Order: sequence, then structure tokens, then C-alpha cells
Amino acid sequence: MYVHDIRIAGGQVVSVFTGETFAADVLLTGSSISGVVPPGTGGEAAERIDAAGRLIVPGFLDAHMHVESSFLTPAAFAWLTLPRGTTTVLADPHEIVNVAGRTAMQWMIDAGRGTPQTQLWGVPSCVPALAGFEHSGAHLDPEDVDELLRWEGVRALAEVMDYRAVVSGDRRMHSIIGVARDQGVLLDGHCPGLSGEELSRYMATGIDSDHTKNTPEVMVEKARLGMTVMLQEKCLEPEAVQALLALPQLPPVCLVTDDLAADHIVAKGHLDHIARTAVAAGLPSLDVLRALTWTPAQRLRLPDRGIVAPGKRADLLLLDGPLENFAVHSVIAGGRLVAAEGRATYEEPHPGAHPFAGSVHVAELPEGEYQWRVDLPDGPHRFRGLRVNPVDTYTEPAEIELQVTGGTVAWEGHTALCWVRNRHGRDHTACVPVTGMDLGDGAVTTTYAHDSHNLVTLGTTRHSMRAAAEAVLADDGGVAVARDGAVTARLPLGVGGVMSTAPATEVADASRDVRDELGAWGWRHRNPFMSVSTLTLAVSPTMKITDLGLVDVLARDWAPQVLDCCH
Repeated sequence: MYVHDIRIAGGQVVSVFTGETFAADVLLTGSSISGVVPPGTGGEAAERIDAAGRLIVPGFLDAHMHVESSFLTPAAFAWLTLPRGTTTVLADPHEIVNVAGRTAMQWMIDAGRGTPQTQLWGVPSCVPALAGFEHSGAHLDPEDVDELLRWEGVRALAEVMDYRAVVSGDRRMHSIIGVARDQGVLLDGHCPGLSGEELSRYMATGIDSDHTKNTPEVMVEKARLGMTVMLQEKCLEPEAVQALLALPQLPPVCLVTDDLAADHIVAKGHLDHIARTAVAAGLPSLDVLRALTWTPAQRLRLPDRGIVAPGKRADLLLLDGPLENFAVHSVIAGGRLVAAEGRATYEEPHPGAHPFAGSVHVAELPEGEYQWRVDLPDGPHRFRGLRVNPVDTYTEPAEIELQVTGGTVAWEGHTALCWVRNRHGRDHTACVPVTGMDLGDGAVTTTYAHDSHNLVTLGTTRHSMRAAAEAVLADDGGVAVARDGAVTARLPLGVGGVMSTAPATEVADASRDVRDELGAWGWRHRNPFMSVSTLTLAVSPTMKITDLGLVDVLARDWAPQVLDCCH
């Protein structure tokens, strides 16, 4: 008689093909499903897993995310997210690759290779994110991308963020896309709000997905033209979901995480949290399940997973309660029980040595740091600023009148100031007023700042800004919050200034402390880490600041900082 390795007995299998839920035992042999059979049939098994009262569904696949956004290394990320049901990810390592280039790409692949989670990779398409408008620690040209796409574990050209370059016919960007098309890999997109003729030009290159926030009308337009709709948490508004459900046929949808910090994963979850958010927004639970399993499996060209069926990879979840709760009890990855009752069943791996120590090349802060100097006559002047909002990462132009005396702008007491200092061996700084939040005396400094990850300090007083920045420099990179001139929370990120080698729970505790202190200071945002760290993302609408100055993202040009004299 044939003997299987494991019998998962007594559960109810959910079919993502038919929508049915039916009683069945699932048999596993090695890393594969060897049978989905009526209860008690199909031969013997060496081990039995009791699934009575639980649903059996495929493991969740994340078709677009960044490991670094968790502040964890790949193995620690897997250890933290597997208990939440995430068994496969396509990761874009453009944070660490912007810091350290090809070395970083290889290190990430190697660091994730030994985990029970399937970690696949995209080659960053924009290193730096906006060439000519910022300085990062690395540069990838088309020849580099062509080689990296051939590496084991690589499956895609990661999000093509510089969509303005694509639609304008930029030679470098089209060459990068061209080598990816020649190799036949996936081409992932990033094009918030792109519509009409420009959307057609963008898609004509072969890019066929988007995970950014759009109006319901633009989202439907993209879906109509065949773009895979990827919905992260900020996209899951009821009006967006209703626009999709109003279509004659629901288009292929993938639920993705994009950027979730470790404390968020501990407190709320990973893809399971995105699933519950989607249900709350009105997406039926079976469609949510498909968007976590079969659809991303097809998107990632992984025919061996995404459904509970014989011959498929044994990536399976046991869920408690009704499907719409997406309450993960047990996780099987590659035929191995890797998590139960919210905890991994194996020891958290230690990442070991890494080659990214000392990557923050700022020896010390000059005495005049955060003293805003201008070549203007004494008197009031109007300056360009950035206006933030508490919901998403869009920043709009703002105007603020400030007094200039002796070539120094009197900004303290009137506005927050974002100060960017290059950390990659160049002596460049730039600053801009920031409005939109009611802030007290305080500051935050971060080297986790998309995508060049320069030393970015946002604050309302110079003494708090200096305290936060000096803490980050002492930690060889990271995030620190200071209030009233004293550091109140810090998250050391010694791996290139974007990740930590500390245990996942310690990283989660530290990131929660930073989040709480940001809120106490007055920076109240749905995702404060992303809100702060994308002030420098020069491909994200509509205006950003880099180490070289203020960028008008839509015009792909420099924005004047001094508007005119007011006296």
C-alpha cells in the first residue's frame, strides 16, 4: 500500500477554481500534494495533522513587496511572516541595491535562499530612482540589469518607477526595459494616476502591472487594458472595490503588501491583514482568497501553487473560523509544518555577517547644520514647500512666507524643515519647508529614505534635529525620534542603513516605539514610516526633495524654491 508522509484530516478544502468548500483529506508526499481525497481514503500516512473544524486553503503569495520595508533581513522576514500565511514572495530589493548595488542584490538572494518561504526576486529597474536628480550609493545600467536578470531566483524587472522617463522615450530607461523583454521576464509597473495616451505608451513597452494608488476611474482603465491590478492597503477604499465589482467581470486582482514594518506585521498581520482590509472594503471573501493565491501564482508564472490540488506544491494553510476572518492557525510550506498558532515552529535564524557596515559616510554634522542659508536680501520672502497629508504619500506644492536676516532663513517656530544630506561620500545638502502636520518641538532622522537612502532629517527645531541625526549616525544608520532636544526612540539599522540584524521581535518593538513617538510628536499618518521616507522619492507625485534640490516630479524638472519677494 502506498504510504504518504502526511495526512491533513478532517478539514474543509476551499477550491479557488469553483468557489466550493468540501470535506476532504489532503495527502502530502515530500514537498508536493499527493492526494485530495474523500475523508479516510487514499492510503496510509506516516503523520497526521488534525484539521477538524478548519478550512484548508493554498498558501498566500505576495506579488509585490520589499523585504527592507520590514527593517528585517530576508530570513528574519520569513520567520515573522510565515505564521501569517505568506509562503511565497516576489521581492524588489531596490532599497539596499540603491545603497550597495550588485553586492547587495547577491546578498539578499543568498540570505533568503535557506528559508522555508519561497523568496523570488526582481531586479531593481531604477538605481538611482531618478537619474540626474539625486545621488545614491550605486548605479545600474542596462548591461548590469541584463546580467542580474540571469541570476538564479530572479523572475522580474522590478517596478519601473520612473514612468515619466518611459512615456517621454528616455533612452536609458527604454534600454533597461528592452533587455528585460529580450529575456522574457515579468515587467512590473509603478505609474500612479497615469492615463490615456501616456498609459498606452507606458504599457506598449510590455509593462503590465501597477500597485500604486489611483482613482477608481484610472484603476478601471488600467484593468480594462490588461494591467494586473495590485491592491495594497491604501488602495483598498470602498469606492475602488465597488468600481471593480461593477464591471461585467472582475479582472485579475492581486493583493500585495508593498511596504509593511515589523511592528505592523506583529500587531496586525501581513497578507492576512490585507485580506481582512479587502473584505472590510467590500470585496467578497472568495475573490479575496483568489487574489492571495491563484491570481498571483499565475502572475508570477508559478503553475505549481495557488490551489489545493494533487501535484501542486504543498504550501497550505489551515484557517480558523469563517473564510472572511483569514485567521491563520497552521502553515505548511513545501510539505513541512513551519508555523502553528501564530508562531514559527523553527528557531529564528541569525543573519550572521554582512558587508554593509559603515555604509553611512557622514563623519559628523557641521556646526551650521540645519541653518538655512540663502542669497537673498533681508525681509520676508515666499518659499516653496511640501504639503503632506495623513492618508497617503502624495505631496503637493505649498507656499510659506519666512523672514530672511543676514542670509539666514528664520524657519524655526514657523514650519517644519526637511533637510537631506548625502550619505554616499558626496557633500550635498538640500532643504525644504514641510506643512500639513501640527507638530511640537521634535524631529525624526532616517537613513531609510526612498530610494537613495540619504540622511534625512525632518524637524521643527535645530536642537531636536541634531539630537535625532547624531543618534542615527551613532547607530550606523536607522531611524531616531527626538522631542524637546532629547532622543525618545531609535531603531538601529546597521545593514546598509535599511535593515537590522537584531531578533525580529526586538526590531518590531523598536519600530513600534518610533511609530508611537512620531504620533506623539504630531506626525499622525496611516503609515508614518512611508510618509516620512517618501519625502525624497523623486518619482512619486507631485513634488519631492533630494540631496540636490526640489524636484517637480510630473514635469521631471527642478522646482524653484524661492518664489518671489513679499516686501
